[in-house]
Amino acid sequence: MSGNDWQAGIDVGGTNTDLILLDVAGEAFRVAKVPTTPEDQSRGVMAGLTAGGAVLSELSALLHGTTIATNAVLERKGARIGLVTTAGFRDVLELGRRTRPYNYGMFGYFEALIDRELRLEVAERMDAKGRILTPLDEVGLGVALDRLRELGAEAVVIHFLHAYANPVHEERALEIAAARWPNDYVTASARVLREVREFERASTAAVNAFVQPVLARYLGRISERLGAEGYGRDLLVMQGNGGTMTAPAAARQPVQTVMSGPAAGAIAAARIGQAAEMPDLIACDMGGTSFDVSLIRGGEPALSAEKDLAYGVPVRVPMVDIHTIGAGGGSIAHVDEGGILRVGPESAGAAPGPICYAKVGERVTVTDANLLLGRVDPAGFAGLDGRAGDDAVATALREQIGAPLGLDAVEAAAAVLAVAGNQLASAIRLVSIEKGNDPRDFALFAFGGAGPLHAVALARELGIPKVLVPRFPGITSALGCVLADLRHDYVETVWRSLGDVDTAAAEAILAEQARRGRAAIAEEGVATAAIDVLHEADLLYRGQSHVFRMAVPGPGFSAEAVAAGLAEQYRARFEIVLEDMTPVLANLRTTVFGRRAPLDLSRLGTAGGRVAGGATMRPVWFEGGFVETPILPRESLGPGDRVEGPAIVVQADTTIVVDPAARGEIDSHGNMIIVVGGDDDGQEG
Repeated sequence: MSGNDWQAGIDVGGTNTDLILLDVAGEAFRVAKVPTTPEDQSRGVMAGLTAGGAVLSELSALLHGTTIATNAVLERKGARIGLVTTAGFRDVLELGRRTRPYNYGMFGYFEALIDRELRLEVAERMDAKGRILTPLDEVGLGVALDRLRELGAEAVVIHFLHAYANPVHEERALEIAAARWPNDYVTASARVLREVREFERASTAAVNAFVQPVLARYLGRISERLGAEGYGRDLLVMQGNGGTMTAPAAARQPVQTVMSGPAAGAIAAARIGQAAEMPDLIACDMGGTSFDVSLIRGGEPALSAEKDLAYGVPVRVPMVDIHTIGAGGGSIAHVDEGGILRVGPESAGAAPGPICYAKVGERVTVTDANLLLGRVDPAGFAGLDGRAGDDAVATALREQIGAPLGLDAVEAAAAVLAVAGNQLASAIRLVSIEKGNDPRDFALFAFGGAGPLHAVALARELGIPKVLVPRFPGITSALGCVLADLRHDYVETVWRSLGDVDTAAAEAILAEQARRGRAAIAEEGVATAAIDVLHEADLLYRGQSHVFRMAVPGPGFSAEAVAAGLAEQYRARFEIVLEDMTPVLANLRTTVFGRRAPLDLSRLGTAGGRVAGGATMRPVWFEGGFVETPILPRESLGPGDRVEGPAIVVQADTTIVVDPAARGEIDSHGNMIIVVGGDDDGQEG
């Protein structure tokens, strides 16, 4: 590696840890995949760096995508935390919104992230305009903090009513907590989210505090290990919004890392799609544990302002709009008490793993079904030394799935894939059809270790004409880490009629947000090619509750221009102009991007040159039975090569299934473009 500008991207998934090393100044790159170490993910990260031959002292940047924050909330394995809030509002997390866990039936329950005994009140009150009604009881605050320590709270949330309008009480509480709380795990809600909606702000702050000790300890361990091996810079961590931040910043606001790994995959999919002149994509990441779906239009991933991590646990920070289900290659198949075949959400993960991994797994998974049907051979998978015999897999499928359903082993395997495929298709419909998008207008971008196995069947089910499989599907999220820019988002609630908004005050808010973003990027000390600033406004008409977001046309802030933009967006959406309605400015937002130097992705298409070697043959199950099918090494295919179905294309990080009615071609970037239908335009004939 000596003498070059190398950067590393690392993504930790539930089953595997993926690495890509890129020589930014040259053409060289390396990839590696090792098993994830759930008990301490930093061990798997270090193993991946070793497997990739990284010389840490020569890395100019190391970027990391992680699921620690997300999993800590989903599995309820965060810290024991306390809440100090305005008198009368200790139950805001439980009151929430008028929703229920299930649409039908009077059942279901909710457990707040903070136990009720750890939610304490103090006297203070601010009104919605930021005027102090009751001063902060500083003595009472100190008593509450001491009581939370006695009850064993490791972190604390300070959440006062209307702090978005005036955070002076929360800021004073932070000063007092700094002298009385034994660590740095103190979260002020207005610093995490300075936006109206008390429940969402409280929930977001609670998530931040809940995961902060867990993530901070992990980032401390991995930073220490990296430093011991010669890495002298801050580790960069992916955010859920598709940008990056330094490890110290992530330790302060870990809520920003929710959906970190999946966001990296969406960023890579967008960049690869643009390079392939396919800017409209449905990106599907299927790994060993989960299936993540995101929509990309015009080369940009769709963003959402809020995501429910679980029922009653919304996180209101900008993040890539990703829908996740528990359906991956390691998802366990079983027949329930009602005789229904289920696949997932429980996963065999890296340990014990699928039966065919020849570890200690004993329960049938999606990967086992693919093996018995001839679609995969785990002996070639990165990070595995071998595979179990087909007999062991067939016996398990016959006993666990076939016997209860009256099927033989092959029929049981086909049934597992059919059920899994239905779940995957439903997830895609949720981000496309149910949001007003026709899947036929998009290409399906398939990545993750298991994504290309199921992509063509999914595309055919949904009428999607083409599938794009990148050169290295299994490390796409790691690549996204390297491609991501620095990014910081800010919001402040205004909630004034546009006619009453003080132009100078609005411009001052936007200027301060931009200043904070630029200062944060400067503090991070990461080389950037440019700094871009985007100002936006959330608007609605008085009496309504849902906002429209639009860019603020500069220079400066013009209420007339913003009002005209709202009217145009409303007309385009609803075909009506509300001339007599009063427009309201809800929030002002600023996003500051630290643009990193662009990378040329074409190098991936010619990696190592073409390897000579003919295809082998084996029987592979497709709809209707087994077909003798050529098995092609991906390394034998170069730009311009075509693959006629049926065919199986194998590589260390994935397997691509091209069914009998499909055909693929390698483009100049090394992507495989698979036409699902029959004629040249990609539509079925």
